Amino acid sequence: MTRTFLFLLGSSRTGGNTETLARLAAEQLRTGAEQRWLRLSELPLAEFEDLRHEGDGTYPAPTGHAATLLDATLEATDLVIASPLYWYSVSTSVKRYLDHWSGWLRVPGADFRARMAGRTLWGVTSYASTADKAEPLIGTLRNTADFMGMRFGGVLLGNGTRPGQVDSDADATARAKEFFTP
Repeated sequence: MTRTFLFLLGSSRTGGNTETLARLAAEQLRTGAEQRWLRLSELPLAEFEDLRHEGDGTYPAPTGHAATLLDATLEATDLVIASPLYWYSVSTSVKRYLDHWSGWLRVPGADFRARMAGRTLWGVTSYASTADKAEPLIGTLRNTADFMGMRFGGVLLGNGTRPGQVDSDADATARAKEFFTP
């Protein structure tokens, strides 16, 4: 079975430390593994509206960027959230994307939870202080995977504030080379 990796870039800047680390890890994927890279800042989502308690609690099928992201998510065997550590968690664009999962769970015929079950959720992040500050981000991704019946592949952590600094984190670059290895 061909593995299809969807890399969702959640940074507000291109080429930052998190993206650099994710691309280094992706270079190590087995030949034949497919990769798709989407930058969430180029596919902005509207604020999520909680409609669970209105009418019959269903949501309409998404359109526009939300439909693009739903389709890409469902096509992936492996979902990689690449988000810098912002205020101890994922970036706003990643959080908004995950919030939309609540609606996708209630789109008639989408079978979102059933279709996501068994896939793998990974994370990549860079931080500016110490790795323990990333625990809320790791918890968000781990709990999301658990709730959806997904496997949790873990989070690749790298230290770097200014662009390019993660290249100096020898431990992170070494882990990146083996991150997606079973």
